[in-house]
Amino acid sequence: MSYLVPAAGRGCRVPPGSPVLCAAMLTLWAPSSLLLADAGLDADGDGLPQAAADLGSVVVKGQALQGANAPFSVTRYDTDAIRDERVSNPQEMFRFVPGMNVRNLGLASVADNVTLRGFGGGGHGGDVGFVVDGIPLNEAMSHADGYADLGILVPLEIAAMTVYHGPVSALYGNYNRGGLVAYETRKGGEYRNADLRVGSHSTVDAQLAAGLPLAEGRQSLNLAAQLYRTDGYRPQSDGSRGTLSARWSAELSPALDLSVAARGHGGEGDSAAYLPIDEFEANPRGIDPRTRNDGAEKDFGTLRADLGWRLSPDVKLLGFVYGTRQDFTRWFSRPVSAAEWSQREEAYERDVRGGGINFNGRLPRASGALNWVAGVETFRESTDYLFFEGLDDRQRVNPAMFDRTTDLNSVSAFGELEAPLHPLFKPWVAVRHDRFSGDCTVNGPETGNQPCEKLNRINHTSPKLGVRSDLASGLQLRASYAEGFALPSNFIKYSSGAADLEPNVFRQVELGAHWRIATVEADIAWYRARSNNEFRTIAPGNYENFGATLRKGLEASLSWYPLPDLQLSAIYGSADSEIRQNANPALVGNQVTGVPDYTATLVLRYDPMTGWGGSAVLRKVDDYALTADNGPYDGGYSTLDLALTYTAIGRFRYRASLGIDNATDRKYYTSASIFAGSQLVAPAAPRTFNLGVQMDF
Repeated sequence: MSYLVPAAGRGCRVPPGSPVLCAAMLTLWAPSSLLLADAGLDADGDGLPQAAADLGSVVVKGQALQGANAPFSVTRYDTDAIRDERVSNPQEMFRFVPGMNVRNLGLASVADNVTLRGFGGGGHGGDVGFVVDGIPLNEAMSHADGYADLGILVPLEIAAMTVYHGPVSALYGNYNRGGLVAYETRKGGEYRNADLRVGSHSTVDAQLAAGLPLAEGRQSLNLAAQLYRTDGYRPQSDGSRGTLSARWSAELSPALDLSVAARGHGGEGDSAAYLPIDEFEANPRGIDPRTRNDGAEKDFGTLRADLGWRLSPDVKLLGFVYGTRQDFTRWFSRPVSAAEWSQREEAYERDVRGGGINFNGRLPRASGALNWVAGVETFRESTDYLFFEGLDDRQRVNPAMFDRTTDLNSVSAFGELEAPLHPLFKPWVAVRHDRFSGDCTVNGPETGNQPCEKLNRINHTSPKLGVRSDLASGLQLRASYAEGFALPSNFIKYSSGAADLEPNVFRQVELGAHWRIATVEADIAWYRARSNNEFRTIAPGNYENFGATLRKGLEASLSWYPLPDLQLSAIYGSADSEIRQNANPALVGNQVTGVPDYTATLVLRYDPMTGWGGSAVLRKVDDYALTADNGPYDGGYSTLDLALTYTAIGRFRYRASLGIDNATDRKYYTSASIFAGSQLVAPAAPRTFNLGVQMDF
């Protein structure tokens, strides 16, 4: 279920895993009429925020359907909840999302693997969609289809992080099969924030954000910046990155809004690469001597313009155009045989141009407003792709395996309608249609044998529907069905032999319930997702749709506030991901690789508005299969993070903190993989300390 979070300073803090509990707390400890107005709660008294309360500012597509009108699982955190966790990278919040996990690869300026709903290839691959203000971060043809690096975001600039569980949102198409993470940046308002931290291994994290009203409130400027650097906890693992974002918006007339936003990011670092499991057991902070000067460099820039036109009090037209330019190069050493290691270089230059237009609106009714959104969008993404093997300390000594340019073009149409016809019957229906075309061109001599031809035109329509029902005060049930899809991976889609391939289709069913009683709130969801039309190679250049998987599991969160400032939370997610059809019959019935059987997080937090506070976060990640034959399994791990805080309010508000991560100094690894028959791992950080201060001017 989807919830908005009340603004800062309203008298309670938001517990991880259960944002709406703030509304219940407010109802208990303050006059209800004032609090309902402050928190933006709807008039029917169900404690849920209004989804279409404001069509008056340019935000992102689908603005009319943000909020509580969702018959599927959604987890949402606002600025204050994210700041409470003192994160340096937005993905650190995923441990508070039921069923979500990050398999940290420990490679500088390289995206990690993210798990959601039984899919283990998000972030470093295309199993999870990531968008910023409606613009996709997923890359069409970088290291892997759908690669997405969250390091280009400043945590302090985030107004909201919303996680859609499964392929439920019609506003986004490809890379949306396991789910979607939508980031909304801060817009308008007046604030000046600084978050500063120093810690073990010469780590420094400085974040600044400001909202500045201009021209007597008719214009606004939002700024954010981050500088992060560390020497790392292993040899040759130093890294740094810097990000600057700015957004200017203006009310050109009572019915017309304009905004322009820009972002620049640069990052680089060295990498100790993965460590063979036997070397890890002997020295978990070491480096294999065959690792050859690994690392990565990245430059990223984007420019965007939005125009919002209020056609009537209940209908608004939103249009946007954007462009992205990115250069990314990485060097990576790993085994290529039982006796040999080799370094490879991957370099990607991306140029993306896109835009869209959509209508957002509501139709007032006695039983509740009908909220709707409909729109079209398009993008063209061109990637110069270079791949070299067998480097000598980053020096190219062999011809390129790949030297080519790929183009991926997309045109999409989408629509959603939410109709609260009765408290017991609030249906939702949505549909999305995507069309893809493109081309591949070889730029120079290659030694690789992957196809490079015109992309076969692919069309796919994804229906989605659901219903929610308010059975009693504080109790809501929900059910939904949604389809998602994936294009043929990597260069397969640029082969004439794949002309008859259909997209890989994912169909998810979910049943859920949300309830709260006094100071206790809980949410539970059961899901079942089946895929078919997966892809397999019959012979070089000859492919077919063959293969199926089944994913099912349980996600739950429970929060209790025995006192206004004391919170106890439990967040849990299980995933049973099974191969149901495969070209190798021996694999049928095995677990999908990279997906833990379950993840669990326990949170204890005392966080008064002023004075001493603290928190303890216990995290457990179960093991997962490393290979399709389910031979080796990762061992899983558990960690304990502690923090002590002191908050004061004077001429300005500040919060000082002392954090201890991995407080028990547990020896473990965050990710494991098999290369050329050898198990390699990404060692986790030892016990680390950090000192920080957060200031609001």
